[in-house]
Amino acid sequence: MCQHQPPCPSADSADREAAHLVAHHPEQGWSLLCNGVLLFEDTGELLPDGQVIAPHRPLGAGHVTTAA
Repeated sequence: MCQHQPPCPSADSADREAAHLVAHHPEQGWSLLCNGVLLFEDTGELLPDGQVIAPHRPLGAGHVTTAA
């Protein structure tokens, strides 16, 4: 699928998010990578085989909120 040199990481590799962008739609909250991965703005992913990767955005101490 990828024509880049060196080739982008495959969809099943740990560094799959390093692949080149093919389409970017920030208004809709997603991007398509050249390895077929749909990357969502919440850091969730949809792999070409249909597997869902849950959002994995790191939360720092400054980003934690509590309900009143």
